[in-house]
Amino acid sequence: MRSLRFLPLVGAAALALAACSGGTTPAADSTASSDNATVPSREVVLNVYAAASLTETFEELETSFEAAYPDVDVRFNFAGSQDLVTQLGEGADVDVLATANESTMKKAADASQVDDQTLFASNSLTLITTPGNPAGITGLDSSLDGVKLVICAPEVPCGKLTKTLTEKLGVTLHPVSEEQAVTDVRGKVSSGQADAGIVYKSDALAEGDAVDTVDIQGADEAVNEYPIALVSASTKKDYGQKWIDLVLSEEGQALLSEAGFTPAVK
Repeated sequence: MRSLRFLPLVGAAALALAACSGGTTPAADSTASSDNATVPSREVVLNVYAAASLTETFEELETSFEAAYPDVDVRFNFAGSQDLVTQLGEGADVDVLATANESTMKKAADASQVDDQTLFASNSLTLITTPGNPAGITGLDSSLDGVKLVICAPEVPCGKLTKTLTEKLGVTLHPVSEEQAVTDVRGKVSSGQADAGIVYKSDALAEGDAVDTVDIQGADEAVNEYPIALVSASTKKDYGQKWIDLVLSEEGQALLSEAGFTPAVK
């Protein structure tokens, strides 16, 4: 009988305690804890602006970088180097800039938009043709007469290099179009819109069986050096430097070599 009379008293006490606590119950506390646990950690976006010819190599390096730094999302903008520098000057959010020649990077440096530069690779030119080379192209010679040839525009690093090389070799070209990025040149050839194109050796390799390659005699007479730099206004220079370190690392240089570049770090 004593036990039966005590139970209502316990229940009343429990209700009183609940009222004093503002009505909060253990179930509500559990839900709040669960919600807090699912809040994701803050993600850091690292914006890397890079020459179009670096697309495949940098995308491979992205996998290694994000595995090492899971809180960082590397986002690329691949385009003609001159376009990248223009976008940077217009206020684009950029953390790392990599161009396909030194003169284009110099424009950013002269405007105090980048920090110290490091050369990380070099590249030279080659001819590509549609598979099987049906036009019978043999080099920068008369075999190009009458064929649909595409090259990079002169303001683009690969176009400037093409101009330098042809002047050294005493060759005059008659292209049907001049493109704003080397990837556009190789795309027109691989799709059959053009018979031949002048691209970097790395781009020829990247296209694989979609094109044939014809060596240019004397191509080593003109070479582009690739610089990379932190953007001065970046707020993520710690991660930006880690990206540059990866590009300069043994892994990065090996990937560049496999892609047809000449690595700068031996």
